[in-house]
Amino acid sequence: MKIIDNFNFKGLKAIVRVDFNVPLDKATREVTDDTRIRGALKTIRKITADGGSAILMSHLGRPEGVMEKYSLKPVLPVLEKHLGMKVAFAPDALGEEAVAMAAALRPGEVMMLENVRFYPEEEGKPVLPETATDEEKKAAKAALKVKQKEMAKKLSTYADVYVNDAFGTAHRAHATTAVIADFFPEDKRMFGFLINSELAAMDRVLKSAGKPFTAVMGGAKVSDKILIIENLLDRVNNLIIGGGMTYTFIKATGGNIGNSLCEADKLDVAKAVIEKAKAKGVSLLFPVDGINADKFDAEANTYTSAIDDVKDGWMGLDIGPKSIELFEKVIMDSKTILWNGPMGVFEMAKFAAGTTAIAKAVAKATEKGAFSLIGGGDSVAAINKNGLADKVSYVSTGGGAMLEYMEGKKLPGITAIRGEQ
Repeated sequence: MKIIDNFNFKGLKAIVRVDFNVPLDKATREVTDDTRIRGALKTIRKITADGGSAILMSHLGRPEGVMEKYSLKPVLPVLEKHLGMKVAFAPDALGEEAVAMAAALRPGEVMMLENVRFYPEEEGKPVLPETATDEEKKAAKAALKVKQKEMAKKLSTYADVYVNDAFGTAHRAHATTAVIADFFPEDKRMFGFLINSELAAMDRVLKSAGKPFTAVMGGAKVSDKILIIENLLDRVNNLIIGGGMTYTFIKATGGNIGNSLCEADKLDVAKAVIEKAKAKGVSLLFPVDGINADKFDAEANTYTSAIDDVKDGWMGLDIGPKSIELFEKVIMDSKTILWNGPMGVFEMAKFAAGTTAIAKAVAKATEKGAFSLIGGGDSVAAINKNGLADKVSYVSTGGGAMLEYMEGKKLPGITAIRGEQ
């Protein structure tokens, strides 16, 4: 595996897996958040500045075949504006036009392929009728896996070097994220700057975190976060729990949660986490009060109560002022902070105070010298919404990929480059 910093792309074509799966305005189809596009710029500029050329490939959304609403065309003007140059566009990633365009690409030029997920081979998942038998499913998957390798092989012929800079899809064993790496020698495949920085930030948190180390876990469900919580219990000093999953823990300990979100089948899991934290000497902190609503609505009536004393018919949708004060103090005393998931339904103004307070506390702790890693779409959105992206140490672009890496899983897009099994 080569390191991009030390590699000279002069005279070489690089096929680069980027993550341009960006949000689009439903009416105008214009890009509404270009964070992921900006994240790829350093790698693209390195290639062209060296005298190489870049062929970009990405997915957008979850299309079922060729669907215009999932075209990458809206990304073009944003990318061209950032790069300050024209970017060629191949309307069919595997078509003869794309092959010809890649062959004609000159040093310093950039081209982008249309959405690679327009091909079912990319994901390797066959679309079958519900009536398909197990044997039919098995045969279809095997046949598509063969085509997936063929797709990866064809794309590899476009270039001399493969660069993976799409951390957001690194947990997927897709044609363009993992399989394609097999068609390049070890010295012609590498990570881009974005993936390198993602891995460095996560490894710092997992392997060399300054103490006290505090993890702030929010979100709706215990089931979504249980693996990362269990992995973190071996590493953190403090684990703050917030968001909807709070109430599964509160219910498990005998509290009254009204109509708050609760995974009834995960009460034993919640109890086990509490016991593990105690056994490992981890300070497990839950909200002590919450903002309750009479319905899930931006205009709902609200009142504040102890977290374990929610009236029947009401639901907790944010942490309360006492919880904010408690969590802020723990965060401010930390040397390392990992934040994944909101404290409440922060999309609604009435229930955004908790998440906003955590965002500001993490930024203040960072200013004080702590290392802070923000991951997961909602946490990132909260940081961006409050204009704090440049006030924290690192904002991860990969929600699912970050969670799986933090859970201790091997990511196909990472192992393919490193040559690991």
